[in-house]
Amino acid sequence: MIGFDHAISLIADQVMPLGSETVALADAAQRVLSAPLYARSAAPRRDVSAMDGYAVFDAATRPGEALQVIGESRAGAGFTGAVQPGQAVRIFTGAPMPPGADRCIMQEYASRDGDQVRFAEGYGPGWHVRKAGSDFAAGALLLAAGTRLTPQAMVAAAAADHADLVVALPPRVAIIGTGDELAPPGQAHLRGDAIPESVSFGVAAMAAAAGALVVDRRTGADDLPALERAAGAALDLADLVIVTGGASVGERDFARAMFAPHGLDLLFSKVAIKPGKPVWLGRARGKWVLGLPGNPTSAMVTARLFLQPVLARLLGQSAQAPLGWRHLPLAAPLGPTGDRESFVRAIWSQAGLVPLGNQDSGVQGGLAQADWLVRCPPEQPPQEAGTLVTALPF
Repeated sequence: MIGFDHAISLIADQVMPLGSETVALADAAQRVLSAPLYARSAAPRRDVSAMDGYAVFDAATRPGEALQVIGESRAGAGFTGAVQPGQAVRIFTGAPMPPGADRCIMQEYASRDGDQVRFAEGYGPGWHVRKAGSDFAAGALLLAAGTRLTPQAMVAAAAADHADLVVALPPRVAIIGTGDELAPPGQAHLRGDAIPESVSFGVAAMAAAAGALVVDRRTGADDLPALERAAGAALDLADLVIVTGGASVGERDFARAMFAPHGLDLLFSKVAIKPGKPVWLGRARGKWVLGLPGNPTSAMVTARLFLQPVLARLLGQSAQAPLGWRHLPLAAPLGPTGDRESFVRAIWSQAGLVPLGNQDSGVQGGLAQADWLVRCPPEQPPQEAGTLVTALPF
């Protein structure tokens, strides 16, 4: 049994990116860049006005003195001449500054009479000019490889003036839930010994949010030959197979055995954490297989801790990228931990983190409330409210 940090280091070292493809910018949202993105040209490409007003040569402009308006500069249609002392050009926000002009005086200070304009006292101190390259220079790195194309990053990608982007291939994920007791939601109440299969829905949602394509999701009874066939079918479809349940050492725990005919080679088989000690990761037929516990809370916690780093590596990101640990205060006391590193579900309040009262690994109702995981070292004594703890968005 290895520690959490050791398991993450193995994922970082062994899980490799799947490759890349080129897609149109319009289709790239939420994808992950496989190549750095450089700006084709500077932004702005030349000095532009930051306000609606008049472009003037500052040294030759005085409040109350009349200037001749010789033209107009609009975004996309700049004034083609040059501004001389005693002249002004009507200008709009984002329009290029005419040669000879170095200041935009806001229209609120202007009094226009035909082709003449005067400016009132107090039009300073701002010059209201965005200098060429003040946002970024031509050739500047705007987005590094491994960047997820969030809405904000999409703006920067478009500003780089590239119609196509090189992005990571999305990992294809198949999910197999195991257990005789599982029934599809909506049908479990028809069988007295059945429970709704819930874990795969949460795991699928988490995988999709991380950038994966969920290509198959199925359940299988505790029948080893049938599960071996299901494992083979999933390996045919996916880059990563996630199997839930059957991870312990009982006579009907087949999560690893079902992949044995397909050459399962384990990277790790157990991690010293609570919840989720039975989590494991290996390869079969060149595909990754992640085994999660069957209990809903354990499954979702280990998916957050291990599935997301695996997917990050397949997408060409760092295994640490999804693990944005933060130091936050407790708003309520936190009990002691046992001999394993623990990840305590908590709720964020205005005063800090409030650990959930029920930390049982089978909880489902309380799982919907949890939005943080508090990382606790082994044998940690009770912690009082106000203590800073290490936490991860859940």
